[in-house]
Amino acid sequence: MLVNDYKVTVIGGGIGGYVSAIRAAQLGAKVALIERADLGGTCLNVGCIPTKVLLHTAELYEELKHADELGLELENKPKVNWQKLQTRRVNIINKLVKGVEMLLKSNNITLIRGEASFIDNKSIKVRLSDGKEDVIKSEYFVIATGSEPMIPPIKGADLEGVIDSTKALCSDKLPEEVVIIGGGVIGIEFASAYSAFGTRVTMIEMLPKIGRSMDSDVAAMLSANMEKSGIEIHTSAKVVGIEKKDGRLCVKYELNGEDKFAYGDNVLISTGRKPVITGLEIENAKVAVSNRGFVTIDSNMRTNVNNIYAVGDVTGKVMLAHVAEEQGIVAVENMLLGDNKTINYDIVPGCLYTKPEVAYVGITEDEAKNRGIDYETGMFPLINNGKTLITGDVENTFIKVVTDKKYDEIIGISIYGPRATEMISEFSLGINLEVTVDELIETIHPHPTVSEGLKEAVLAVKKQAIHSMKAK
Repeated sequence: MLVNDYKVTVIGGGIGGYVSAIRAAQLGAKVALIERADLGGTCLNVGCIPTKVLLHTAELYEELKHADELGLELENKPKVNWQKLQTRRVNIINKLVKGVEMLLKSNNITLIRGEASFIDNKSIKVRLSDGKEDVIKSEYFVIATGSEPMIPPIKGADLEGVIDSTKALCSDKLPEEVVIIGGGVIGIEFASAYSAFGTRVTMIEMLPKIGRSMDSDVAAMLSANMEKSGIEIHTSAKVVGIEKKDGRLCVKYELNGEDKFAYGDNVLISTGRKPVITGLEIENAKVAVSNRGFVTIDSNMRTNVNNIYAVGDVTGKVMLAHVAEEQGIVAVENMLLGDNKTINYDIVPGCLYTKPEVAYVGITEDEAKNRGIDYETGMFPLINNGKTLITGDVENTFIKVVTDKKYDEIIGISIYGPRATEMISEFSLGINLEVTVDELIETIHPHPTVSEGLKEAVLAVKKQAIHSMKAK
């Protein structure tokens, strides 16, 4: 048994973990990172990156279906080669994972392949792949073990063909028809990709709308466009069970007091994620967890044990890769520099990579109303934007701004349209800097771009939008 000493030891090599390790190394610490599987965690391997590979191809495929409208002539109709797409997915993942490994090496971070468990708050045991065990002693620890798909207690959820998002990404063929349980980000993105590739999709969501965290107007327009593309959506529906029937999977659900049925080759369960702490034995370090199993942290990313921090999905704060990354930097700088940095979770941007895209940051109109804020809104339909017209993504698309009347400050924005996920950062910065309506209006936006619509939406708050018809 080998014993090693480090200043900082990070458990988990996902985006929150490896960013924590790199920042700690930049600050001069001797750092170890422990990972039992693949570097990059969920994001690089079975989350953000591979789903966007599928969605990028789906978007191009949709474009090619309408090649004639774009002035293109194709000798043959485009076809989906699922095996080649899977090969591309794997190749991109491998490049990114190798890149993370090189980053760790260049920062002199010791990478240990194995499974960690706490002995106490100053030491952990690492079970290596060859069966041997090492002991790591460390002044500080960062728990960054991430999350995994949560399967609710639905009767029949263990049947063959019932899959989670990880299995969906790695499937050897496209299903002809699929039932998706859950209308959150994961479910929506898979529904969009499947539908574009020709799969018949039925989505069942227990809440009154899909996309729980997004603005109600955006959710309504996104839902309308998804249904127009052939996706069948049932909201306020409760799944009762899954069974095999005539060689297919049958999902029984209740809707408006009636029993309904949906059929598919596969059933994709996308109802959320749960923290990965099994085997970590954090109780040995006296680290507290919530009643849902998430590691409890304060605003500085510190657990109830002074020398142990936690970042990313395992904390259950905002389960997004860019939040994990920021938490990692905040945790390490608080740990090693004695800073008192925090994260304002109210201004974390959210993105959906549908076609067209959805992005939002700050608070929605519904939230402003619930908080009793005296607010105003401005909306700009993107059918009036030249660049949007060129892309063809004009159906139901718009930009909506929410402002605080008292200070004339921008407090939220929702974008449903092309390039939404690239444009949202302007408002992430703006809200963080407490930008006012006038300040944004005075900012010149380039033409022709979709971003011109951002200014138009803010102008609409003052009823000064140039490219919108004046309401009578």
